[in-house]
Amino acid sequence: MSIPYRNMLAFIRVAESNTFAEAAEKLHLTQPALSAAIKKMESQLGGKLFSRSTRRVHLTPEGNTLLPTARRLIDEWDETYQDMQNLFAMQQGKLTLAAMPSFAESHLPGILSRYHTQYQNIRLQILDVVMESVIDRVLTGRAELGFTFEPEVMDRLVFAPLFEDRFVAVVHGEHALAACSQVDWSTCLNYPFVAMNRGSAVRKWTEQAAQQYGNVNIIAETGQLGSLGQLIGEGLGISVVPALCRGQMEARGLRCIDISDSPLVKRVGLIRLVRGGLSVAAQALWEQCVGSEQSAG
Repeated sequence: MSIPYRNMLAFIRVAESNTFAEAAEKLHLTQPALSAAIKKMESQLGGKLFSRSTRRVHLTPEGNTLLPTARRLIDEWDETYQDMQNLFAMQQGKLTLAAMPSFAESHLPGILSRYHTQYQNIRLQILDVVMESVIDRVLTGRAELGFTFEPEVMDRLVFAPLFEDRFVAVVHGEHALAACSQVDWSTCLNYPFVAMNRGSAVRKWTEQAAQQYGNVNIIAETGQLGSLGQLIGEGLGISVVPALCRGQMEARGLRCIDISDSPLVKRVGLIRLVRGGLSVAAQALWEQCVGSEQSAG
């Protein structure tokens, strides 16, 4: 049988006092109620914790053995209780997010700046990973929320759209297409491509969008959009990438050009698991981004 918190605390206060009356006053209890709590605890443990004289109360040897452990247990519980209150009050805590690198570089800083202004004691951990890994991190519980393109398979996930992203062609600053304000797919397919690895969503979407105009001549592939930009910068070829990457690509001196026909458009948003509630910290960020009306999913 477990010993209630209030009885353990009563034991400590009596041990720290000269008399039951003094301890009862500290605990804001009547003396009979305090005596009953100690007697019940002694009954549960199977022996006396105090010896009583006419003038004061003393711990028995067994009571002396219990006292340091009782104090530690009460201190640990009080600390845990305070920590949980702080978590629910958003006074402290940790929130782990996963985000595509292009989103982490472009949109995420502003989102987290607004969040941090309101919740300054929440420690943020950002997993900067490709789309497929964002989804995996959320599915496996290693991140509570993920910023990604809309997953094609929504099993176990809730997706809340934030905006649409229109893919753009990317070329070297001195490429023949660099002066164009727009370009069509047929023109793009006249040039060698560098692309994301086979199996990635961006690679799949690009090939699907281009197939009605011809074949994509891929001469190099990579797992990161940042590396893809480096390959384009070295003149290996052109590519089609999410407009999310525009700032990143232009910072390398590359040109981003709108695609005029059959534009490739995908939704970007926030994902979480269908089952299981969000932490208070994650719930606050979800509502900041998509609104409370979608929180129930």
